[in-house]
Amino acid sequence: MKITPFQALACPLDGAPLHSNGSAWRCAAGHGFDIASQGYTNLLPVQQKRSRDPGDSKEMVAARRRFLNAGHYQAIAAAVSRAVLEDLPDAAMASCLDAGCGEGYYLRELAASLRGNRTLSLLGLDISKWAVLSAARQDRRLNWVVGSNANLPVLPGTLDRVLCLFGFPVHAEFARVLKPDGQLLQVDAGPYHLRELREIIYPALKAERAAEVRTPEGFAKLSSEAVRYPLDLANAEQIADLLAMTPHLYRASAEGRAKAAALTALTLTVDVRLTRFGRDTAR
Repeated sequence: MKITPFQALACPLDGAPLHSNGSAWRCAAGHGFDIASQGYTNLLPVQQKRSRDPGDSKEMVAARRRFLNAGHYQAIAAAVSRAVLEDLPDAAMASCLDAGCGEGYYLRELAASLRGNRTLSLLGLDISKWAVLSAARQDRRLNWVVGSNANLPVLPGTLDRVLCLFGFPVHAEFARVLKPDGQLLQVDAGPYHLRELREIIYPALKAERAAEVRTPEGFAKLSSEAVRYPLDLANAEQIADLLAMTPHLYRASAEGRAKAAALTALTLTVDVRLTRFGRDTAR
C-alpha cells in the first residue's frame, strides 16, 4: 500500500489548477496559498466565510479527538474503509476527499486499512481551522486544507471517492469533483443514534429520523448498510466529550446539559446508515 500526495487542488479564487513549490500552492494567475509549518493549507478566502472563525471550536475538536481516538466509533470507520476500497482493483491508484474531515480520524483509519498494491491520494477538508490543524499534527502523510463544501477547492472530475460523514453535504459540488464512475459515501445518524443521551437532555424527542437516506439529484444509490451497536461510556469525561462533539451541546437547554454533566456512566445505541451513491451519468 502507498499514500501519495494529492495533486488535484484548485484555486479557490479562479478555479485554476494549483501547483506546489514546496512552501506554497500557486495558480497560473499568481494567487498563492502558503503551506503552514504544521503541514496544512488555508484555501478558504475571507469572502467565502460566514464568520471570523467558522466551524467547530478548538474545544469541540479536542473533545472529538479524545473520543474518536479512544475507539468508540472504530466500527463505523472500518465500515467506511471497506466501502471505499470495495470496488477498487488491488493495484488501483485512487483519489479520495473527506469533505468535513474534522480532526482526520476516518482518513487516518482508511490509510491504516490499506493492503496490497493500492495507492491512495487522500485529501481532508474542513471549514474549521482548528480541526484541520489537529488533523495535520496527527498525520502529515495526508493532505489537509481549510475549505468549504460549498466551494470545494478541487478540480472537476478528478476524484474516485468523496466521503461525507456526519457532515453537511453539498451534492452539486460532490458531483462536480467526482469522476463519472466515482462514488459518494455518506454516513448519517439513524433513528436510534444516541437515543439514550437524547432522552436525558431533551424534554421530548422529535419525530424519528427516516432509516433510509434520500438519493440526491445527480446520483444513484448503490448500497446501504446499517452500523448499529451498544456503546458503554464508563466515566463523566467520555460522556462530556461525546456531548461536546455533537450539535446537541448547543441544542440542549441548560437543564439538559446539567443532567448530562451529572452522569458517571451511560450505555448508548450507536445507529448510523452508510450509503454509497454513484454518479448518475444518464442525467
